[in-house]
Amino acid sequence: MTRPTEHDPDARRPARVGPAGHDPDARWLARVMHIAFFLLLGASLARFLLRHDWEARSPWIIALTGALASLYLLGPVLGTRATPRRIAWLGTVVAVWVVLVVLAPSFAWCAVPLFYTGLRTLPPRAALGLVALLTAFVVFAQVQLSHGGWDPNLIVAPPAVAALATGVFVYSDRQAARQRALIDDLIRTRRELAAIERREGTLAERQRLSMEIHDTLAQGLSSQQMLLQAADRTWDSDPGTARRHVRTAESIAELNLAEARRFVQDLAPADLAGGGGLEEALRGLAARESAAFRVDGTPVPLPDRVQAALLRIAQGALANIREHADADSAALTLSYLDDQVVLDIADDGRGFDPALSREQAERGHGLPAMRVRAQQLGGTLTVESTPGEGTVLSAAIPLSLES
Repeated sequence: MTRPTEHDPDARRPARVGPAGHDPDARWLARVMHIAFFLLLGASLARFLLRHDWEARSPWIIALTGALASLYLLGPVLGTRATPRRIAWLGTVVAVWVVLVVLAPSFAWCAVPLFYTGLRTLPPRAALGLVALLTAFVVFAQVQLSHGGWDPNLIVAPPAVAALATGVFVYSDRQAARQRALIDDLIRTRRELAAIERREGTLAERQRLSMEIHDTLAQGLSSQQMLLQAADRTWDSDPGTARRHVRTAESIAELNLAEARRFVQDLAPADLAGGGGLEEALRGLAARESAAFRVDGTPVPLPDRVQAALLRIAQGALANIREHADADSAALTLSYLDDQVVLDIADDGRGFDPALSREQAERGHGLPAMRVRAQQLGGTLTVESTPGEGTVLSAAIPLSLES
């Protein structure tokens, strides 16, 4: 997992009139605007055909209406970013609409969805320029439909409506950008706090171990050295005293060995410390992570290092699911086969392409650490995942290690 940067340059830039990424509200609004466009386009064509007899421009208007509808259908395929293809598509749509408005002013109100499309696609200045152009043609169309009668609303209303719609859109877009920046800041702060807590915990644990080693093992080894040196000096002159020194050094060595074993036991996974075994530890871990757990096959006794490795792999996999997968559910399955024990961790999250993500994953500490744990026991770790279809991680350890 890469370390988040301290400052996000995009979070401090002015809000841009443009795509909002994967915002579900933006997608919903886009669908509404698409439906409105086709309703307005169909109503405009129906109005023209009902109010005008068949004439020379009629075939052109019908053909241009079909062309405009077909072009507009291509919009979602090209995305919302201001790519050259997207800008070319928008320019073609506007050009066809302008010709339609010149031939039949009834099509003027199709400009409202085009306002939205331009504001979503183009940079601020270009988008405002497009809005001004569309508004000018709407005014032109309204004047044509008035048949020469003077009405101030025909000149003032379209620019006022366009300005109001643009202002509301820009304000909403900037508010959404501020919220996204705030969410990014909160996530980044949470990760930094978690990293600080981990570092502080590591330092505290190192200090505790160093103090315990100094107060027990180091002191004991120093005492043994002094006693053995004293025994060497008195070996010939006072054999009884030398033997007492050796026996005392032996008892201190026995105590130090017990302390060393205690350290090793303390460093083992806490879930295994209660003596309930791997199944009980995995069941407790799954309960804490709201995951399902089951055992397949007939359980057999496993060496402590195998139990510790499988539990650590399960903890790492569930941590990855919690932090990265965005999954609704996860499941752990411990299977005892004829020649190996297999731990499967599956989730229904976003998944990923293992081939594309291997290099990035190997730079972190999650999957590589799990793979090393399995390989140290002669086992294997495999990952199967597909974008959008979840992930299955399997750790297989040979049962021959029990002997």
